[in-house]
Amino acid sequence: MANFEERFWTPDLTLDAGIGIPRRDRRGGAYFAYRPDPLSGRSFSLGGPEAADVADAERAIIELDRSSTTLADTEALARLLLRAESVASSHIEGLQIGPSRLLRADAARSQGDEPNDDIAAEVLANIDAMTFAIREIISNPIITRELLLETHRRLLAPTRTAEYSGHFRTTQNWIGGSDFNPLSAVFVPPPPDFVPGLMDDLCAFCNDDALPTVAQAAISHAQFETIHPFADGNGRVGRVLIHLIFRRRGLTSVVSPPVSLILSTRARDYVDGLTATRYDGPPDSPQAHAGINRWIGTFAAACTRAAVDASAFEKRIGAIQLAWRERLGSVRSHSVALRIVEILPGTPLTTVSNLQRMTGSALSSITEAVARLEKAEILRPVTVGRKRGQIYEAREIVDAFTDLERQLASPADDTHIEAPVRAVPSRPQPIGRRAKK
Repeated sequence: MANFEERFWTPDLTLDAGIGIPRRDRRGGAYFAYRPDPLSGRSFSLGGPEAADVADAERAIIELDRSSTTLADTEALARLLLRAESVASSHIEGLQIGPSRLLRADAARSQGDEPNDDIAAEVLANIDAMTFAIREIISNPIITRELLLETHRRLLAPTRTAEYSGHFRTTQNWIGGSDFNPLSAVFVPPPPDFVPGLMDDLCAFCNDDALPTVAQAAISHAQFETIHPFADGNGRVGRVLIHLIFRRRGLTSVVSPPVSLILSTRARDYVDGLTATRYDGPPDSPQAHAGINRWIGTFAAACTRAAVDASAFEKRIGAIQLAWRERLGSVRSHSVALRIVEILPGTPLTTVSNLQRMTGSALSSITEAVARLEKAEILRPVTVGRKRGQIYEAREIVDAFTDLERQLASPADDTHIEAPVRAVPSRPQPIGRRAKK
């Protein structure tokens, strides 16, 4: 039975007033840590509206995954949406970075020039961790403690909190209140000795197929955030878990709908929904059912909007590529220039060597194709990082990426109708051919 267990906080006696810590932060006292019910073997009952929301979400996600055919290279769209999801997941944790800045840091890194940008490094680590986790679940469709620990290790390894990477926390953590004790915390997760068992139970639940996929992902994510198993990086790994469940269950096979972009926009609903799942009492109580159903409805609605907007984004990318082909004029159907047009959405900042690797074409052919793409104002040279080596940018893709982030930050799905509710990149300015019209 879930309950808030009373515990006593013993203050750190090495903290004294001489180092500027207020007395209230140096005191001990009682606090309440939450111990959730295990998930495995539990019976969940979706309400009518929530069951309909889940069905809508699954249809929208399946349609996005199946209809990603506008692009000649669907993997390009998958990489773009994976970046969008990782950027948004990082944003929820306070790591704000625009698409252009992130892509430039990634391009610099591809040349062996590590970005001198801590936020970019953390967000790139988030992308790397999510890419790794999805690749692993495709090859071995079982969610394990080891997979989550390795995902966490990759997330934190290049950051300032690397010491916490790849292992469960061994101390009590909390959310809100003082930095020095949990007495005034908004929420206190389970004590550390309960974490391994709860995580094993969570993994067992994630590998069961009894519930609809979206409902399972919603409940699993809420339980993960309730356990808060790590000293840092909980939110980002918890949102990776959503996509692991989608892939394991076969709901997605190509693209990852940017659910975190919607959860970031609806931050209050997101927090309130997670909080509602933390009932006190038996798992079959009206409070438990109502709280879990409330969260499932919130989560499913976010999934639906993420999938619908991602579908519109895919069509916009396809339209950009069509315009590029028209600007290129008469070229052979299997030309290197057209192959580059296919892959650019997935690598909108790139180099000649990167294009050579991705296409398998000769250096002379790549050089000739890039020159033609520059002339057609599809690529433009930009300066990135400190090392030599020309980077080329497909600015229209970067702008579309920026517009997607802005759009999903508006509750009305349109920043002209309702302003973004969180910080977003500035609206792209017209360039090239568009500026001349």
